[in-house]
Amino acid sequence: MTLHGPQPAAFQERRRKVREQLSGAVLFLPETPEALYANDVHYPYRPETNIRYLCGFEEPAALLLTSHGGEEDGFTLCVRPRDEHSEIWTGRRAGVEGARDVYGADHAHTLDKTYEVLLKHLRQASRLYYSYSPDPAVNQKVLAAVHQANLERPRKGGDAIVVAEATPLLAEHRLRKRPEEVELMRTAGRISGEAHARIVETLRPSMTEYQVQAQLEHDFRFGGCTGPAYGSICAGGADATILHYTRNDKALADSELILIDAAGEYGGYCADITRTFPVGASYSKAQAELYDLVLAAQLAAIDAIRPGATIESVHKTAVRVLTQGMLDLGLLQGTLDECIEKNAHQPFYMHNTSHWLGMDVHDAGAYRVGDASRTLEPGMVLTVEPGLYVRANAEVDQRWHGIGIRIEDDVLVTDSGHEILTGSAPKDRADIERVRRRALA
Repeated sequence: MTLHGPQPAAFQERRRKVREQLSGAVLFLPETPEALYANDVHYPYRPETNIRYLCGFEEPAALLLTSHGGEEDGFTLCVRPRDEHSEIWTGRRAGVEGARDVYGADHAHTLDKTYEVLLKHLRQASRLYYSYSPDPAVNQKVLAAVHQANLERPRKGGDAIVVAEATPLLAEHRLRKRPEEVELMRTAGRISGEAHARIVETLRPSMTEYQVQAQLEHDFRFGGCTGPAYGSICAGGADATILHYTRNDKALADSELILIDAAGEYGGYCADITRTFPVGASYSKAQAELYDLVLAAQLAAIDAIRPGATIESVHKTAVRVLTQGMLDLGLLQGTLDECIEKNAHQPFYMHNTSHWLGMDVHDAGAYRVGDASRTLEPGMVLTVEPGLYVRANAEVDQRWHGIGIRIEDDVLVTDSGHEILTGSAPKDRADIERVRRRALA
């Protein structure tokens, strides 16, 4: 379990709720293998998120939840065995004993027994919920186990096993955050926001994008995060018009803006913050006009978040404010309704305003239910991140060229409205300019 993550009782409650939906079924989450960086050097291991969600196990493991009333029903983990030689090199393993005693498994086996254990459970099940693996060999082993169990059905009676994707089942549980999850996300947001606030104070012209990245990620880790929640974006000048810019290798000029999309992961939960501010002491007139427009769109979209609203309505609110602002500035031509009907904003704002946030930065959960946009409920956490990106080849006045701005916060839906989890990161333009002038004085 992560150092600051949920306690065992929380995992037990999660498993209980999932098992209530597994009458006669098996839920199987296969092992995520370790990945090599080079030769015998591994990347830091990150378990499959749903395994982490259900038990907090941080080593390679396969997980089964069953509710078929048969032998070894309950919560099963298949894990690496204890191995003195391996543990000298890479650290202590939980082993079969730890899987039971520390992580609460009703039954535990070594990883090499995974598909033998799966087959045993499938013989007693009517349905398999399976999280498909990116490794075709794993999927073949699962299908072979299903095939073997089905071959035995005519002799014992019963229909063939129905195989269903596990992700939607688990996503519905993960979408609504429980109090202990919300508290972890508050902490991730606070630490990450404070790191953003510090870089506003310490950034100097001629620093590099990678130095900005290094300071942010130092502050995430020093504050208690396990590290960045995703690849940090530190984009100066025209690079800010590249949505997922990650090279972070250029020197920063006094006249530029820097767009920083970076945040930490704390206790297994992600923050996600974007701020855009001047490398020098203040925004230019054109930069300020676009910044104020993006901020106005973000504030309006956040204000739209409450139980009963839809995630689509949050996006439409931001688009309407941005479109009217671009008409006022001359970036678009026509009427507001005409521009919205034609999606005239898309050359300058080409992504959605929100995504779910939780254990993954783009977290589990459907955005539509049937033909309708998802209705917001207390416990859901979403980002609000409108932006404007004017590339150098845009057919608009050159004073806008090369300006990229995004402002992003993490927002919890509450019983009465919403709570911003990342408010420690400054975004008011006057406040930012005040800090920047003092920093460069």
